[in-house]
Amino acid sequence: MTENLSELLWDTIPLYPSPQSEELERDLTAAKDEAGRFRERYQRKVAALDAAALVAALVEYEALQELIVKPQMYAHLLFSADSEDDVNKGLSQKAAEFGNLMSRELLFFDLEVMELPDESFKGLVQDERLARYRHYLESVRKFHPYTLSEREEQLLKMKSLTGTEAFTRLYDELSASFRFKLEIDGEEQELTGEELLGLLHHPSASLRERAFSTFLNRHAEEGIVYGAVFNNIALDHGGELELRGYKYPMEPTNIGNELPAEVVARLMTVSEQNYPLAQDYFRLKARLLNLPKLKNSDIYAPVGEADRRYTFAEAKELVLDAYNGFNPSYRPVIEAFFNERRIDALPRPGKGGGAYCMGMTPTLPPYVLLNFTGNLRDVATIAHELGHGLHFTLAQGQTMLNYHAPLPLAETASVFGEMLLTRHLLERESDPHIKTALLCAKIEDVIATTFRQNVLTRFEERMHLTRKEGLLSSSRLCDLWWEENARLYGDTVEMIEPYRWGWSYISHFIHTRFYCYSYTFAELLVLSLYRSYLQEGASFIPKYEAILKSGGSQSPADTVRPAGIDLSDPDFWQKGYDFLRDLIEELKGTI
Repeated sequence: MTENLSELLWDTIPLYPSPQSEELERDLTAAKDEAGRFRERYQRKVAALDAAALVAALVEYEALQELIVKPQMYAHLLFSADSEDDVNKGLSQKAAEFGNLMSRELLFFDLEVMELPDESFKGLVQDERLARYRHYLESVRKFHPYTLSEREEQLLKMKSLTGTEAFTRLYDELSASFRFKLEIDGEEQELTGEELLGLLHHPSASLRERAFSTFLNRHAEEGIVYGAVFNNIALDHGGELELRGYKYPMEPTNIGNELPAEVVARLMTVSEQNYPLAQDYFRLKARLLNLPKLKNSDIYAPVGEADRRYTFAEAKELVLDAYNGFNPSYRPVIEAFFNERRIDALPRPGKGGGAYCMGMTPTLPPYVLLNFTGNLRDVATIAHELGHGLHFTLAQGQTMLNYHAPLPLAETASVFGEMLLTRHLLERESDPHIKTALLCAKIEDVIATTFRQNVLTRFEERMHLTRKEGLLSSSRLCDLWWEENARLYGDTVEMIEPYRWGWSYISHFIHTRFYCYSYTFAELLVLSLYRSYLQEGASFIPKYEAILKSGGSQSPADTVRPAGIDLSDPDFWQKGYDFLRDLIEELKGTI
């Protein structure tokens, strides 16, 4: 990759000059002092506040949250860019302990809101002065039946530092420490995990399989550690469910997402009913590759000329043009990430895998981490993460407590951005072979974001349910993983043996319980939104923008209703898969 290195590394100096800076220490000290003063002012007094006083308390609470978050986010950025640096490690641990302390200090506020008598709470939230915070307050109250006393909550939080948070840290550091050696064109090379996974897009089937096997086998070598991490994460979650009175593992996530369990169950059932769509595509892909049957290392193999490489500059322009074609006012928002060096794209040892966009607060700019290796999938990842960036930026009209979109909507702008890129690429191409390749890439992306995420969710659900029966051996985890993937692939894809360890590198299982179904939700929602865009044209854009600007100020159902989306419609999810069927038929027409 012949790029200017400075353009591939982010600049965190606008946040703090350095990990040892006075400014960082000053903010840490100020946050602790302010948290203490806030506690003195409001502890055991929330029930006595009238609407005006509660608004004042919430404004103070938001300002305090912004002060608390900034050092933690800065530490996270440094650690994810280089988890092997001792300074970054030290700051990351310091920030984790600081965040834990602040959570314990401020627990009382939400607890006292939960404990308000129903009639008092109803009177408060109906007051127009609290309109801006109505959704936040109602969301907090939903957890009242599952919340313990303040002292118990503090103890659970304190113990998490040496429990789940410690295991999460171990998982991240171990995974980032891996080095991989692989022979390519007769020469042994040392690669990062992201570079290895990038080779799944290589034209050589042999190299694809060797790269994926090398990646997975390295994880298998640490099977004892990964098994211990997953067991303890599941055991801790199970214990907390029991303490709080939840009935099933996904319940806390569903409540937080403001989605009834039956809606999530319907989403997953409809996804499974449509697995044959994916299998139809896998058979088609095998024909395109002249293979009797795909291996799962072949699923992302390039078709035709789609194995071309992109420079970061080329990828940047493609993404900017795609967003500009939808709404020219979005181009400067996206371009600012590049101009202000808020993107870290260079794969390197010690850097975290995958990609993310971190939106901090309504007053701070979001940052993006990538691992760019130059293939088409990486270009799509830029469009995806900058969709998050657009979402975070547009939501900055909200206040801190309403800033972050609920998880089911968190992937909306990112997935929509990928769709914009695909259509932009298709429109500028006249070569039918390249159009075929682009359609394949998009269909594979939809399959990965819907069916694959459903597989991940089912595996995670089974892991937590099975862990209740006793310790899960690494072999048992491998079996659960294999069985759920087999349901998707059927007889159309042969899974390579090392893929039994595929569960071990899915960090969502460790970082955020049951996050994965949010991808399925978002993809099907976006397919519906995109269909509306094709029908309505420019008049659709304000409806879409309103969704992004709303942040977390409303429930998912209320946020999308003005755009004509009814999440309670039992046929809603199927409409998304009907769109996928149309894409597959469009692909067949190009062959």
